[in-house]
Amino acid sequence: MLNNGSEGAEYHILFEPTERSAYETYSVTKNYFILSIIENVKSKHLFFKFDKEDDGKLVFVGGDKEAQIRACYAGSVDPYESDDFWFTTSGYTQPSTLFLADAAKVENNDDGEGEEYIVEKLKSLPPQYDAAGLTVKQCVATSKDGTEVPYFLVTKEDTVLDGNTPTLLYGYGGFEISLGPKDIATSGIAWLERGGAYVEANIRGGGEFGPSWHQAALKENRNKSYEDFIAVAEHLISTNICKSSTLAARGGSNGGLLMGNMYTMRPDLFGAIHCAVPLLDMKRYHTLLAGASWMAEYGDPDTPDWDNFLYKYSPYHQINPDVEKYPPMLVTTSTRDDRVHPAHARKMVKKLWDMGKGKDWPVYYYENIEGGHGGAADSKQSAFMTALAYDFMWDTLCKGKTD
Repeated sequence: MLNNGSEGAEYHILFEPTERSAYETYSVTKNYFILSIIENVKSKHLFFKFDKEDDGKLVFVGGDKEAQIRACYAGSVDPYESDDFWFTTSGYTQPSTLFLADAAKVENNDDGEGEEYIVEKLKSLPPQYDAAGLTVKQCVATSKDGTEVPYFLVTKEDTVLDGNTPTLLYGYGGFEISLGPKDIATSGIAWLERGGAYVEANIRGGGEFGPSWHQAALKENRNKSYEDFIAVAEHLISTNICKSSTLAARGGSNGGLLMGNMYTMRPDLFGAIHCAVPLLDMKRYHTLLAGASWMAEYGDPDTPDWDNFLYKYSPYHQINPDVEKYPPMLVTTSTRDDRVHPAHARKMVKKLWDMGKGKDWPVYYYENIEGGHGGAADSKQSAFMTALAYDFMWDTLCKGKTD
């Protein structure tokens, strides 16, 4: 408390991050402090009350019993006059929904059900795809070094585990950017409504478990991101969700670098790959557009970093002429990308076309002449680019099904 100034303040720990939990945000009402945390990539709210008889000390009074697979936010209505707060949620099968909630109701809960603070549902965005019959669950794969890597799987409840389900695995794994529950209308329409399975992998390099999860895959440890993604793919196959010929991988930007490494490291593991606005030439990435600002993430190719580790995950330099079969890959970029230069994609595709003559190396390329790093200049172009990618992956994987 700061009643006696900063030097005389008493500090009380409300939450301490662990290897599998991280602070997200907080909100304050008239009498309560609402703490939002991420626990194993799922959201959880904890409520503390200001004890007016003890200099405003915060006392824990309740909250969510279990972390839940959803994205949510709590924001006070009027922190000076009320304990009401706005509560918004969304998830893989749920569009963004707004509730009115009351922090005081947390203390009146005796049934242990949780979410007692919700007063009423106010409004919700209309569903953009048919999510009926879909189930969302969190699974865990074990990476090469023994690290447990969580991932979210969205499938039909009655999915037959025969390996024939077209499965889309998405990943990023960089810059402390987290993947997690959110409304996935585009994937819902383009993939789930067709009967496919959608997967998001929470690989190292992201921020799902705070800074340490990101730092675990920097520079010479970048291979950890790729090993994590491979582990998730192998787990999907071992559990008969899919097989290699019915598994597609997709990623863009840093995720495009991830895709390039999946292509060169494990060409046997995927039936199709969409590599969007990618980094691929790690020898020269720092000389192109914003690349120099990413050396803290990847390393400096003008130093021993190149020989020590960067070369190993530079897809442009890892194309193996002795490989007879690489998976079908669609590479997309934008002429006006002002972040990742389209030269990465152009050079990679040209090299594959030249080296792959007479081999089973199907590579497809599309460069939009407008748009920035997002690859499209407007909604119409974005819709086209998205449909192009999803149709390519779906049609390719359907050829890999067996009776």
